[in-house]
Amino acid sequence: MSKPSIPKGTRDFGPTTMVRRQWLFDTLRSVFERHGFLPIQTPSFENLSTLTGKYGEEGDQLIFKILNNGDFLAKASSDALDSKDSKAVLSSISKKALRYDLTVPFARFVVMHRNELPFPFKRYQIQNVWRGDRPGKGRYQEFTQCDCDIIGTESTLAELELIQVFHEGLQSLHVPGYRIKINDRRLLFALAQASGVKESEFADWTVAVDKLDKIGVDGVSKELAQRGLSQQTSGFLQVLVDMRGLPSSAEVLKAVSQTMAHSPEAQDALVSLESLLKRALALGVPSEILVLDPLLARGLDYYTGAIFEVTVDDSPVGSICGGGRYADLTGIFGWKGMSGVGISFGADRIEDVLNHFDAWPELSNVGLDVMVVQSEGGEVESELQIAHALRQQGLSVELYPEPAKFKRQFKYANDRGVRWVVVQGEEERGSGTVALKDMTAGTQVQLKVEEVASVVRS
Repeated sequence: MSKPSIPKGTRDFGPTTMVRRQWLFDTLRSVFERHGFLPIQTPSFENLSTLTGKYGEEGDQLIFKILNNGDFLAKASSDALDSKDSKAVLSSISKKALRYDLTVPFARFVVMHRNELPFPFKRYQIQNVWRGDRPGKGRYQEFTQCDCDIIGTESTLAELELIQVFHEGLQSLHVPGYRIKINDRRLLFALAQASGVKESEFADWTVAVDKLDKIGVDGVSKELAQRGLSQQTSGFLQVLVDMRGLPSSAEVLKAVSQTMAHSPEAQDALVSLESLLKRALALGVPSEILVLDPLLARGLDYYTGAIFEVTVDDSPVGSICGGGRYADLTGIFGWKGMSGVGISFGADRIEDVLNHFDAWPELSNVGLDVMVVQSEGGEVESELQIAHALRQQGLSVELYPEPAKFKRQFKYANDRGVRWVVVQGEEERGSGTVALKDMTAGTQVQLKVEEVASVVRS
């Protein structure tokens, strides 16, 4: 018999990890709701036609397709099968796919429910997504995104609020050394033009530049050459990289203004970014955290304005958050002109960062406040009442299921990471009290059941 296993790129989560993840989700949920975002949920799989063509050529290849029910080959093209043309076969054997992200399904949701929603509409969503990436450090095939979007307004106050949500969320999660990088796709296009990139080449240039932090200037230059872009384009890349390293966002803005190909769209982007930076700083986002990165690309095709990415200094993984403005995402589903902006917290990468820096707050490892001992020869009916009374006081409580020796029960409490153990022996039953044992300090006090909760909480 083969050993049990799970697919690469997926994970099991034990109790300790789940307690931490629930705290992470609850923390972000609290930040989202403090800013007025409303929760929604969409199916784990969508029609394949809903997802394809929205993430660029590379993204489409990473979508997990679902085979049609039943005999999925019955309606497959025999010619495509004979010629081993996978793309031609796909349309006849798969009509559904696991969602790649939460943004495109959100756009579909907005179009389908537009008569029920108030606009501008602010939503948050915490759900799993799936991507056929090569598994690696910080790269999973199934992971959780925590998204919030504002759709139905072109006001840059929406971008400003999302910068605040980034800062408040990451602060609340105790993420160390994070930087919120910001750019604008219109600015990026102007810099690409200044590099000699034609409009038809912009998508290829963006995909290559988006890999700068992974493969370096030389690697990007090679990829640009492989994609047929000119030598001038590669040569100008170092100028842009040097600009990126200027000591302040104000200096970067000035250098970008002097370098880029000028257009009304690029000028609007410059003004917008300058305003965003000033307002965010005035609202308490530190200048060392909010950084203008003129080469930030965000490879997804649907971004049209401001774009965001969050990285962590000395992190074992890449970016932990991202997002941006999309001018007409709902247009792909037939509703034109609905502009929006959204961001996503990558829960799994944030978890990796907190593990790496040992930055989790003090949490109960198992979500259990008190364990009630079942005494040998004791009265289980009384112990059941004690457990019930403590739960009524708002504590999480477990009664050990067997009247085993104390040593065994205390070991179980230690294995569960439970600090407080309640024992009611003959003496305590006679006086109507319980013994509350502190497993950490090794001390014990005798008190009434109704007093236990205040001691545990203190």
